Amino acid sequence: MSTLADLQQRFQQSILLDHPTPGLFAAEGAVLAGGMSVYLQAYRARLTAALADNFLVLQRALSDDAFAVLAHAYIDAHPSHFRSIRWYGHRLVEFLAAAPERLPHPALLDLARMDWAMRTAFDAADATTLTADDLAALQLQDWPQRRFTPLPSLQMIDLTWCVEPIWKALDADAAATSEEPQPSVHVLLIWRPTLDCCWRSSDTCEAAALRALTLGASFADCCTVIAESGVPEPAQTAAGFLQRWIAEGLLAKD
Repeated sequence: MSTLADLQQRFQQSILLDHPTPGLFAAEGAVLAGGMSVYLQAYRARLTAALADNFLVLQRALSDDAFAVLAHAYIDAHPSHFRSIRWYGHRLVEFLAAAPERLPHPALLDLARMDWAMRTAFDAADATTLTADDLAALQLQDWPQRRFTPLPSLQMIDLTWCVEPIWKALDADAAATSEEPQPSVHVLLIWRPTLDCCWRSSDTCEAAALRALTLGASFADCCTVIAESGVPEPAQTAAGFLQRWIAEGLLAKD
C-alpha cells in the first residue's frame, strides 16, 4: 500500500509531467482519476497566466495560441520554484536567447527583455531621490571621493533592436506599427523615481558611467571611466550627467 508521502510525490510528478503517473489512481478508482485533469489543467493555466502578466507586451505581440505554446515549453523546461508566482519567468529571456527559433522575429527577444526589466523596476525597493539642493550642499573637497548611488530600481539592459515604440504601443493596448523594427545596438535605462517607471536610451559613455556607479565608483572614478570613453573633458561631462540624473530622479539620497 502506498504511503501518504509516496502518493503526494507521485501526485506532484503527475502535475509536472502533465499526465498521471502509472498506478496513481489504481486503488482510488476512475472518479478520482477523472478529477486529476482539473489539477493538470489548472497548474499550466496558472503558470501561463503568470507569464502573460510578467510579459504582457510579448504576449500581445504574439497571438494567444503562440504565447501558450511558448509558455508550455518554458513550463516544461523550468517548473516553478518560487513561493511567489510573481517571479515566475525569470529565465524566459535566457530560454528564448538559447532557442531564438521559438520567436517569429528576433526583435521579440528585446520586447521580452524590456518586459522583465520594467516589471523588476516597478517592484524594486523605494528610495528617496537625490535633489539639486543636496548636490549644492556638497563641499568642493568632497567631490572626488563622493559616491552617487543609482535608485534600487535602475535596470540597464542591452538591446539590439529599436523596440521601444512597439513596446509603448502594445503596452497601451494599441495596435503596434506595421513597420519592421530596425537593428539598433544600445542600452536602455529603466527606473522608478515615484509610482511610475521611466525609461530612455543611453549612449555608451553614459551607460559606462552609470555601471561604474552601481559598482560603487567615486566621482573621480566615474571621471576616469568617462575619459576612457574618449571624452575630452570628463569632469565636465560627469557633472552634466549628474545634473541630468538628478533632474530625472535617477539617483538615491544616502
